[in-house]
Amino acid sequence: AEVARRAAEQTESYLELLVLAGSGPESALEKQIGFNGGFEATRQRLLAAGLQAAVDRLHARVDRIEEGRLHTLGCDKDPNSPGCHVVVRYQYQVLREFPAEQVFAQVMAAFMLASTDPWVAAVNFVQPEDGLNSMRNYRLHMKMVAYARTLFPKVHVSLHAGELASGLVPPEDLRYHIREAVEVAHAERIGHGVSIMYETDALGLLKIMRDRRIPVEINLTSNDVILGVRGADHPFPVYRKYGVPVVLSTDDEGVSRTHLTQEFQRATLTYGLQYKDLKEMVRNSLEYAFLPGESYWAQPDYRVPVRACIAGIASTRCQEFLKTSEKAALQADLEQRFHQFESSF
Repeated sequence: AEVARRAAEQTESYLELLVLAGSGPESALEKQIGFNGGFEATRQRLLAAGLQAAVDRLHARVDRIEEGRLHTLGCDKDPNSPGCHVVVRYQYQVLREFPAEQVFAQVMAAFMLASTDPWVAAVNFVQPEDGLNSMRNYRLHMKMVAYARTLFPKVHVSLHAGELASGLVPPEDLRYHIREAVEVAHAERIGHGVSIMYETDALGLLKIMRDRRIPVEINLTSNDVILGVRGADHPFPVYRKYGVPVVLSTDDEGVSRTHLTQEFQRATLTYGLQYKDLKEMVRNSLEYAFLPGESYWAQPDYRVPVRACIAGIASTRCQEFLKTSEKAALQADLEQRFHQFESSF
């Protein structure tokens, strides 16, 4: 509720919150049955041991979280309270520092949950990427996600990958994390991506991300505080140079004590951004959001809207289209906010 209220104060319209963590019963199940590397056989044993019941409890927990958020914001009494109009979805966080068998159980639970719960927008991996289990099992983790995607192809995946810096891990371990997330796990978004220029054939990987429209979530304050990477050492300008879609994120407001306005200010002052650059990143944040429905835009250059809205957002045809797409509706709202803001000068 606090984050949603703060988002409303900064005129944000959409949040994907990392709230659900895989440290509950779904992880404990795997302790009972073991893991020998066989994904399908292990999944069947998990189901027999009660994985579906654990997922059902997760559904109930998501409902309680959302009800609590709305109640704390006072939306039941005053629907116009700050934060009530911010659209919120949740990501399930797989805890990558757990033993491999527990990570697999989390992945299975995460995909089962996200495939059936409209509040759960995506699956992600968290905890230090340079941790012992994270490093030892990284390639295995990516294969787990790839396997889960064959079972639940409609579930969205955003992976923290490349939250690494020189000296944090052995040099050879800087060369493959982002590529594995993109090419093996088929991540639709990459979080951090700081170590991109250490990757084998980094320029080739940047072109893949550009061509496949795989955005990178940039967390400038977090990367400075945790990794010591800032300014000219950060690949933020490289991603933009090679046409990779870029969005700005806080990473964790509660840890860094940052907020999105500060991240935009930092990016602007550090890299000499212009208004059109900021506008593009704001639009990116909705274009690549895990929301249902088609985009408002015909192409990702944000020049021409879809045919239904060529005559304007207020046209009957466009209004009918916006009713069919939650994503497009938020994008159209953003364009109206831009127009109102720019008209004030």
